[in-house]
Amino acid sequence: MQGYVQVYTGDGKGKTTAALGLALRAAGAGLRVYIGQFIKNADYSELRILRRLAEAITIEQYGLGCMLIHAPTAADIDAARRGLAAIDAALTAGTFDLVIADEINVACALGLLDEQDLLGLMARRPPAVELVLTGRGAPAPVLDRADLVTEMRSVKHYYERGVPARRGIEG
Repeated sequence: MQGYVQVYTGDGKGKTTAALGLALRAAGAGLRVYIGQFIKNADYSELRILRRLAEAITIEQYGLGCMLIHAPTAADIDAARRGLAAIDAALTAGTFDLVIADEINVACALGLLDEQDLLGLMARRPPAVELVLTGRGAPAPVLDRADLVTEMRSVKHYYERGVPARRGIEG
């Protein structure tokens, strides 16, 4: 099967959710899936269920937590570099059919990685492997090189009315 590069970006809700849906679909079809989450370091609800599917889906986090409250530190950069190495290994090892780099675009936008890191992953992707890059702020060269780009656009969100993230829906 020919693999492609997909990018889910934009300021709307649903990028990670779309990637997780694709992971479930792929696993259901017998494909092997690797998900590396950048920036994130929390016990999100999806982690609990995906651990039950460990024979088909591997998920790991490469972050130290929310980057919205502080500037990137050397430790944040090191965590992102470890994540990049893990994604690269998953992509090229011949073990996985679908590799998802969740929030890698945000890691790039925050300066934890650079666009050449993302373009390098895209260039090293074996032809049979599907690669998905998620997160706001995907760099233009990444969008240009991708085979599929979906931009989530925020029209309105109840968060703007003060509704916090709800367990099982947003986190």
